[in-house]
Amino acid sequence: MPWSLCERSFWLWGALLWLGTRTAGDAPSTSQSTCTDFQSANLLRGTSLRVQYLLFVPSDPGCGQLLEESSDIQNSGFNATLGTKLIIHGFRALGTKPSWIDAFIRALLRAADANVIAVDWVHGSTGVYFSAVDNVVKLSLKISRFLDKLLELGVSQSSIHILGVSLGAHVGGMVGQFYEGQLGRITGLDPAGPEYTRASLEERLDPGDALFVEAIHTDTDNLGIRIPVGHVDYFVNGGQDQPGCPLFIYAGYSYLICDHMRAVHLYISALENSCPLVAFPCANYKAFLAGHCLDCFNPFMLSCPRIGLVEQGGVKIEPLPKEVRVYLQTTSKAPYCVHHSLVEFHLQKPRTKDTSIEIDFVSSNATSSVKITIARQQLQGKAVIAHPNPPCQINQVKFKLQASCQVWRRDRTTIAGKFCTAPLPVNDNQKTVCLPEPVSLQECRSVAHNWKASCA
Repeated sequence: MPWSLCERSFWLWGALLWLGTRTAGDAPSTSQSTCTDFQSANLLRGTSLRVQYLLFVPSDPGCGQLLEESSDIQNSGFNATLGTKLIIHGFRALGTKPSWIDAFIRALLRAADANVIAVDWVHGSTGVYFSAVDNVVKLSLKISRFLDKLLELGVSQSSIHILGVSLGAHVGGMVGQFYEGQLGRITGLDPAGPEYTRASLEERLDPGDALFVEAIHTDTDNLGIRIPVGHVDYFVNGGQDQPGCPLFIYAGYSYLICDHMRAVHLYISALENSCPLVAFPCANYKAFLAGHCLDCFNPFMLSCPRIGLVEQGGVKIEPLPKEVRVYLQTTSKAPYCVHHSLVEFHLQKPRTKDTSIEIDFVSSNATSSVKITIARQQLQGKAVIAHPNPPCQINQVKFKLQASCQVWRRDRTTIAGKFCTAPLPVNDNQKTVCLPEPVSLQECRSVAHNWKASCA
């Protein structure tokens, strides 16, 4: 039976209280008196809204410079000729500094020549979730007044990029509304779902809030929003149940938060690693896995979107389409990226029942599996397989015809067919590679074929 929001909140509170002493260490102290760290709040009483803006520069990425007045901005290392990236965290039940914020700041400073400003609203985001929601409008107004100071210094609206996490994504959307959608970019990292799935466009993140709006969804069945809210919406592994995250409530806090926070760690990894997190537009995740969406022609005219700082996510068409669902798979740990490939099996003759074939890609350090089902009286089946290594590093392809494998059965069905594969996106047939000889399979027995493909 699915859990209600109240039941989930009960478990969240219990886990957070139990882990209070552990997470409180997320905010290391700084030895320099000129540096300002995140605030801490009282989780038992809740807090009123109090906001800090902390500037971080490449020369000292661990030192936040507090920006309160216009004079602070002018006397800091802020450079009005560069782009500005504003990080906005979400609900902080324990009143502690976000554990991921330091890594995020460092990754942004390494990946972009830009001003990086963290919005610390731990006071106001602590205690009861619904109280934090009530503070969203007030926080958005405060941030817009702060951005006005930057604009007065010559910063252009189009150079401002807001990166909002969970509830912070909707804060970013509301700030974008105040500037009539003329801010450069908003990235929503698993935008919050409770109180927002049925909210109006004025209350939540939507494509009209910036020149380019993107969202990465990793927990649509719990804490994240399940609807598209940007120009491009990445539904990672279908948007829920991320690999490597606990599947049972007994894991406590990690069970509640792992999927939700995966969007943050994916984005940090995309900043730190060169392997691309590329996604493909499709009607739904099931259709993507079944091999029905293999390129990005519609609606992106072959420019597949990718997670990270590349301009407009790599989408090179104007005007931008809105609320496009795109899908990708990942591994369970950083750098998370995989290489998607289409696999096809063509039977030599049709059968009177469904045919299920398990296909494994084997490289020196990983094995990936997928099942192809060929409907009865049909000759072809296909699917998408995700492997952490590129196709040229695959050593073997294994096949197994699945069936009832009781030991007393003497007669076992044998089939034969042609196997082909192609890396995504499949924009033409030139990338398709097939085994030179037909593959013969007998029920319940594995067959391995050596595989060699040239690296591009």
